[in-house]
Amino acid sequence: MADPSSYRPRPGEIPDSPGVYRFRDEHRRVIYVGKAKSLRQRLANYFQDLANLHPRTRTMVTTAASVEWTVVSTEVEALQLEYSWIKEYDPRFNVKYRDDKSYPYLAVTMNEEFPRVQVMRGQKKKGVRYFGPYGHAWAIRDTVDLLLRVFPVRTCSAGVFKNAARTGRPCLLGYIDKCSAPCVERISPEDHRELADEFCDFMAGRTGTYLRRLERQMGEAAEDMEYERAARLRDDIGALKKAMEKSAVVLADATDADLIAVAEDELEAAVQIFHVRGGRVRGQRGWVTDKVEEITTGALVEHALQQLYGEESGDAVPKEVLVPALPDPVEPVQQWLTDRRGSGVSLRIPQRGDKKALMETVQRNAQQALVLHKTKRASDLTTRSRALEEIAEALDLDSAPLRIECYDISHLQGDDVVASMVVFEDGLARKSEYRRFQIKGFRGQDDVRSMHEVITRRFRRYLAEKERTGEWADGVDGTETGDDPRPVDGGDPRPAAEPYAAEPYAAEPYAAEPGADGRALTDGPALKDDDGRPKRFAYPPQLVVVDGGQPQVAAAQRALDELGIDDIAVCGLAKRLEEVWVPREDDPVVLPRTSEGLYLLQRVRDEAHRFAITYQRTKRAKRFRAGPLDDVPGLGETRKQALIKHFGSVKKLRSATIDQICEVPGIGRKTAETVAVALAGAAPAAPAVNTATGEIMDDEEGAPETTADALGESVSAGTPDERRGQER
Repeated sequence: MADPSSYRPRPGEIPDSPGVYRFRDEHRRVIYVGKAKSLRQRLANYFQDLANLHPRTRTMVTTAASVEWTVVSTEVEALQLEYSWIKEYDPRFNVKYRDDKSYPYLAVTMNEEFPRVQVMRGQKKKGVRYFGPYGHAWAIRDTVDLLLRVFPVRTCSAGVFKNAARTGRPCLLGYIDKCSAPCVERISPEDHRELADEFCDFMAGRTGTYLRRLERQMGEAAEDMEYERAARLRDDIGALKKAMEKSAVVLADATDADLIAVAEDELEAAVQIFHVRGGRVRGQRGWVTDKVEEITTGALVEHALQQLYGEESGDAVPKEVLVPALPDPVEPVQQWLTDRRGSGVSLRIPQRGDKKALMETVQRNAQQALVLHKTKRASDLTTRSRALEEIAEALDLDSAPLRIECYDISHLQGDDVVASMVVFEDGLARKSEYRRFQIKGFRGQDDVRSMHEVITRRFRRYLAEKERTGEWADGVDGTETGDDPRPVDGGDPRPAAEPYAAEPYAAEPYAAEPGADGRALTDGPALKDDDGRPKRFAYPPQLVVVDGGQPQVAAAQRALDELGIDDIAVCGLAKRLEEVWVPREDDPVVLPRTSEGLYLLQRVRDEAHRFAITYQRTKRAKRFRAGPLDDVPGLGETRKQALIKHFGSVKKLRSATIDQICEVPGIGRKTAETVAVALAGAAPAAPAVNTATGEIMDDEEGAPETTADALGESVSAGTPDERRGQER
């Protein structure tokens, strides 16, 4: 813990002018960013007696190791620079609002030749008109479906649009008059863009013009006795009114405003925003934040405004922003909003009337969001604790199993036998610890033997890690001393250079997937080897769960017994009746169906099954794609494609001479000789079969050995349902 006096600036060194300051820790990481009207007065508040500081402020200044500042000319510039630095450095002691979900928007891509209406999430793009955000994507689709009767704007993807243009046939929406079909030139680009502009005007709240125009056209059609056209216009009017009814009028004067409410306690704060356009609530969103610094309601509002409008401009910033408390000072924030909109913005607290009543509604939503957030966190922790306690009680464990490992075997009729290991810590999936294995000790289908091999391999690695780190000096039963943790009985045929490691993890992209607890997969106290790589099997579990019944449990326990490990509990969960089996017991442990412990075991088992079958399918697909050219060393995908494109099939390539193979661009003589030798020793592919007639075809009949066969892109036999039924 640093002493703030060690890095306190000297008297007179800090300027008495507006600016932005940054606190950095001993590693030069920015931990806090702030702005001030007077840097000298603001920073002096941090370097006083620690007993007088708020606990959170005290933690920040004792964590910091230096402070620096940047002088600006106005408070508005300070506000802009503070927002930029918070976004760039992501300082740990600043308030950062977390969206509880990614809100969907109704977007119109006005930057395309033929604008498209679609649902969009994430970062906003230049040249796209956005409406919302909405609570649910289905609400957007329902609204668009109603409006397409009147504004038949394109909604299809680029691929569908190009395909329709190529074939000259529009999609279904074009046939039912819910798309003007610009793909087949039923409408000019100019007229389609005008249609998209009208759609945007209607969504922006200018609804009266279109309703009056349609009503006038309906009356004219009725007078001319064009009753079918009048009926269609009547239905269009009904669709527009139904779409308008989805957002009730809350402000009678067609106001464009955003209402922001804050609910807070000592530790957290929840923010709710209602977007009102044309007097109607067009969208809603909410954020929750930890109060990692001493902060007022006005400062929370200021941070919310920065996050809400920091990337917006023009009409995305409304004319009026209603808040529960004003930032101090309010003038720079109001000027910043005005600059972003390009015209005046009113930032104020509603005092009376409809706006105050609506603000009370938003405030109730914020309060409920804070209560729900706290309830979820407490409920999750309480539920997980109860589940672990129930498991410990049912299995007669000394303590709750804080780390649970579950193993499952997967194969397809005895082929591509693999296993998975998933890890749950404190009742949450720890995906960075997941491992997967190939069964190589034998061939064929034997789940019990496979389970014994996997448990043996996993815990031999654990014992080897303990021995290598010097936790004991002598060997352990069933393990040889030294760096080669292979079994004494030679159960795994791999050489000593590859000692029972789980299969490499990179083949399945879990490294970018967030864990169930919201943490990054690389979080946690992962031990490191000397080369910096995380140890794969350094942590022992308190409980091993196997997917299966009594035979699988017995195999797992036997593997542990052979290794001399007696401090790890084992159980199995059978799918048939969800029975929990324990070693050396003839009867299973039956947990109530409503038990949180049973629910946790089911989640662990199902996750292990999912992970195993995903790996098994990956290996099977790779095997099915294998072709004769895959065995040629040094021949990559590009040159394989070039060979097949040049000769047309592997059959013709097999009959080619080395000189002919050398004619392919990128193929040298040495590679050509290697290809020729490899194909000479490979078995020829099966003849092609016409699936419609059953006729066997050869190259001369126009059905050469295909590129898919050559590159291994074949498909397994049977329907998808049949293949799933064969998988374990």
